[in-house]
Amino acid sequence: MSRPTIAFAKPEAPATGTLVVLVAEDLALPPTAAALDATCGGALGRAIAKAAFKGKGFATLDVVAPAGCDLDRVVLVGLGKPADLSEKDWLKLGGVVAGKLIDLKVAAATLLLERADGEGIVAERAADVALGVRLRAYAFDGYKTKKKDDDDKVTLDLTLALADSSAAKKLWKARVEPISDGVTLTRDLICEPANVLGTEEFAAKAKKLEKLGVEVEILGEKELKKAGWNALLGVAQGSKRPPRVVIMRWNGGAEGEAPVAFVGKGVVFDSGGISIKPAAGMEDMKGDMGGAAVVTGLMHALASRKAKVNVVGAIGLVENMPDAGAQRPGDIVTSLSGQTIEVINTDAEGRLVLCDVLWHVKETVKPAAIVDLATLTGAILVALGKLNAGLFTNDDILAERLTTAGLVTGETVWRMPLSADYDKLIDSTWADMKNTGGRDAGSVTAAQFLKRFVGDVPWAHLDVAGTAMGSPSTDLNKAWASGWGVRLLDRLVADHYEK
Repeated sequence: MSRPTIAFAKPEAPATGTLVVLVAEDLALPPTAAALDATCGGALGRAIAKAAFKGKGFATLDVVAPAGCDLDRVVLVGLGKPADLSEKDWLKLGGVVAGKLIDLKVAAATLLLERADGEGIVAERAADVALGVRLRAYAFDGYKTKKKDDDDKVTLDLTLALADSSAAKKLWKARVEPISDGVTLTRDLICEPANVLGTEEFAAKAKKLEKLGVEVEILGEKELKKAGWNALLGVAQGSKRPPRVVIMRWNGGAEGEAPVAFVGKGVVFDSGGISIKPAAGMEDMKGDMGGAAVVTGLMHALASRKAKVNVVGAIGLVENMPDAGAQRPGDIVTSLSGQTIEVINTDAEGRLVLCDVLWHVKETVKPAAIVDLATLTGAILVALGKLNAGLFTNDDILAERLTTAGLVTGETVWRMPLSADYDKLIDSTWADMKNTGGRDAGSVTAAQFLKRFVGDVPWAHLDVAGTAMGSPSTDLNKAWASGWGVRLLDRLVADHYEK
């Protein structure tokens, strides 16, 4: 389904088409639906009784062509106990509604956001529902050629009907739709094949954010070599594609106020280099730029909603390939920080990219805090699966803020340990450190490595290898890339850094 259109209106049952009605466990119909049912001779009430519909949370009942009215169908959606619904539940509700309408190939529908108990559904919750609709309807299918059954594909036009429709519309346009667009951009970037989205193409996508007022600086290979970004350059040297570093600045806060910084790993394809990966599943490594995609989508969201905060987004873009010029195991590079690194495994490349970007941000931006995101280790999948991102941080306050934002948005994190004892695993005989500590505690030693490049700045590392790509099917996402992290970090900014 193409991107659905969202509109807001006062509560009114449409004369024709599809109506979606919310029903709580008490099975009482909300006022507009009750009036409609009366004109239909009680058709909805009879359908509820015959189908043994209980109004349980997110259950659905499709009533086709109810007698006595001209509607094509009425879709009943269970609310459960409305007082128990959280913000993320209303988001899920939107996803459930969208999923049902998509399955039914509905082109136009009205969703009544009313409750039978007379309590109004506030604008914030209506906007959450609309966001859930947009997230669920996303599909990355631009490379599929037209098939015979494409003729019955439709684009959904959904009207959300509620008492405070004007406030809901204003909130949607100013605050929530930009987040939806940021998630969509992130998903698109991650899903693009590597032959289409290389380092230069990714940088060009980021450059388009200038239309939203973002200042975008792109550092090329010559500049990076001159400045000494040797850890990042070592990863890139086996590819024909030139490295790029993109610095995005949104200045929505007070002049001179320290920005919050977000750093993303952008390996547009990761073969593993000389330490080449197994062939099975290597095609998924087009998504190894997931961290950079989230940072770009976040910057899009913040700029689109004109967030009152200073933010810097920095992404390191490289391709990791195994040609004759590629970096070798045993090579030693001098990072931008001056610290030396023995490259034990060329497939532990993301931290080599990130360490130079983190150091640059720390030294030149002087941020209030740094959050980096990276599809960094398979070990985090072993530890946490795909339900949580791994959180590593040197700051308890930042840990609590990210954890709380995750619980509210449903993009959850789980704090993992950091300790000087783990540093011993990345001690090197030949250099200041080596780029991997081996199989044991692989995610932890990767974080310990990054910690050496942030100094005393409050910093958090999110290992999103399990959440950014190969995402599980949910009520909010049926695509390979979830866009995980945009909503989490937008909430972090809104709650703690925005004025």
